[in-house]
Amino acid sequence: MDLVDRLRDKEESALIELMNQYGDYLIRTAYLLLKDHQSAEEAVQDTFVTAFEKIMQLDNPTKLKSWLTSIVINCCRNRMRRWSWKHILLPFENELSKEVVFTATPEEELLKIVWNENLSDAIHQLDYKYREVITLYYFSEMKIREIAVYTNEKETTVKTRLKRARVKLKEILLKGEEFLEASERASQKSTR
Repeated sequence: MDLVDRLRDKEESALIELMNQYGDYLIRTAYLLLKDHQSAEEAVQDTFVTAFEKIMQLDNPTKLKSWLTSIVINCCRNRMRRWSWKHILLPFENELSKEVVFTATPEEELLKIVWNENLSDAIHQLDYKYREVITLYYFSEMKIREIAVYTNEKETTVKTRLKRARVKLKEILLKGEEFLEASERASQKSTR
């Protein structure tokens, strides 16, 4: 019996297996959208509860991951609506990638960590509508058509938001580089 059938039979062990299999992926997705680790975990908990309760609505068991992604996106949107008056700013916790990647030198590894931190910070500076499409396209690896379905927008709107998000990310990252270069020049002058 496959996982979806076991979920439909309301087996708790199937729910645990579902959480183990998709938990990290959903938390990374929610974190990139909500910018807060605790809120992301809560959204993912809501996602699993909803999925367990509504598993019969899943028409195609091979689309389980996509279905879970749409649920977590909706949970994140609901949270954002409830918190629209707040601005959540928490430090980066390097949640973009759980994979361990070995590089040739410690310097290269450090540069990769700094780049990921800068990229995450830049993504968090974007408006939600841009964070959402960037996260879904690059981190969830969804196609434009799928993003349009999940966000209930036209494909042209998704493409436009993705393009604008890239431009804004580039601007933010370039400003960060200029700031670092100016800081380095200032620190070199002060040590002379």
